[in-house]
Order: sequence, then C-alpha cells, then structure tokens
Amino acid sequence: MERLQKILAQAGVASRRKCEELILQGKVEVNDEVVTTLGTKVDPSVDVIKVNGKTIGAEKKVYMMLNKPKGVITSASDPQGRKIVNDYLKGVSERLYPVGRLDYDTEGLLLLTNDGDFAHMLTHPKHHVPKTYIATVKGVPHGTALDKLKKGIMLEDGMTAPAEVEYQDIDPEGKFATISITITEGRNRQVRRMFDAINHPVNKLKRIAFGDLFLGNLKRGLSRPLTKEEIEGLYKQARLAGKKSQNKTK
Repeated sequence: MERLQKILAQAGVASRRKCEELILQGKVEVNDEVVTTLGTKVDPSVDVIKVNGKTIGAEKKVYMMLNKPKGVITSASDPQGRKIVNDYLKGVSERLYPVGRLDYDTEGLLLLTNDGDFAHMLTHPKHHVPKTYIATVKGVPHGTALDKLKKGIMLEDGMTAPAEVEYQDIDPEGKFATISITITEGRNRQVRRMFDAINHPVNKLKRIAFGDLFLGNLKRGLSRPLTKEEIEGLYKQARLAGKKSQNKTK
C-alpha cells in the first residue's frame, strides 16, 4: 500500500505536487469513488485508479545495475546540467532513482530502481548490507593502520562499524597501495574519510559489490537489468542482515 499521489507520480501522470492538486480538485477516483484526501493509501495491483475518467496502470518495477563512470552525478536530475547516472540507462522509459549514492569521483556498481520498498530495504541503517570497494591510496598503510579500520575508527560523525580490509597490491617504491574494503554503513564519502583518518588519502575508488551482487565484467558506463534471482538474493540478504542487527541490540 502506498500513498495515492505517489502512485500517480510513479505512473507518469504528473509531478507529485501536481498529482496532489488533481486529488484535491476531485479528478481522481479509486474503485469508482472520488478521493479528495491526500495521503490515501492504495494498492495499484488491486485498486482501480482513474484520473479524469482514464484508468492508469501500475508502473512496471525496474531494477538496473550501472557501472557508474567517474565524474557523473548520482542523482535523477542536476540543476547545473552535469552528467547524471540516468543518462546512462539506455532503453529504459521508467523514471528510476539511485539506491544510495556514489560520490562524483567514485565509479563502479550502482543500483537504480523505481521500487521504493526495495531501495529502502537496501539502504536502511538497520539492515547493514555490505558494500565492497577497491581503493587506491597514497602511500602504503601499515598493518596497524589497517587494524584501526577493521576495528572501527572515529570520524566527525561518530565511530564507524568494523570493516573488512585486505591488501590487493603494493607499489614496490611505496608510492601507493590498492586495498579492498567492505563496509556495512552508507555515510557520505565514508571510505574516503576512513582512509583520510589514517593519513592515506584515496586517489581512486571503485565499488565492486553490493551485498552478494558483483559488478563482474560490466563495462564502464553500461547498465543491465538485474535477474529475478539477483533481486530475490538482495532482499534475502537485507532481511538476514536486519535480523542479525536486531539480535545484537537485544
């Protein structure tokens, strides 16, 4: 069940605000009854919804994976006219929204969908769905520095949860190191800030996994739909992570 104005907007009738106006003007019917109350909840798979006498259909749920390039905004729109992730969704007519964010300078796996429940499930703090990144950092952090990340490190917005950290490559001259890091939180620019905290700033950052879903060989700038099995797998992992989180707080 979702709010009527949200269903109308998702179906492409108009913007959310305009849909609210249509409801208040008595131009929307649910099961042949005029509805003028904002916030009325409906189920588009069961209820018959009409706008100005025309029946609207439930929007098809779409789930996409994008290999986001560096220098692209994780947003459905940008007032400055910069490239946005939706520009890379070829052949998709539905309006999709990013599941979480990747900052402007970060590339890699990004999910986009029009399924609000799916997005909420994957991004809600209590679910702790792991996300894995490959970070190329300045210098070579010693084991004691990485141990700080593994145990949790204090940032300006609080202590981070423990992370999984592992060397991938070390420059013989000590100029850089490539490190795999898996976190279960979604704070703004978190991975970059974690490495800044141990004095090894990130030069390059790429997300390669979201839960059990891996980027694989999807080329930069390309997207593909998720399979039914992948969608169900992410739902399952989010639920399991949520239960573990609840058990820890008991």
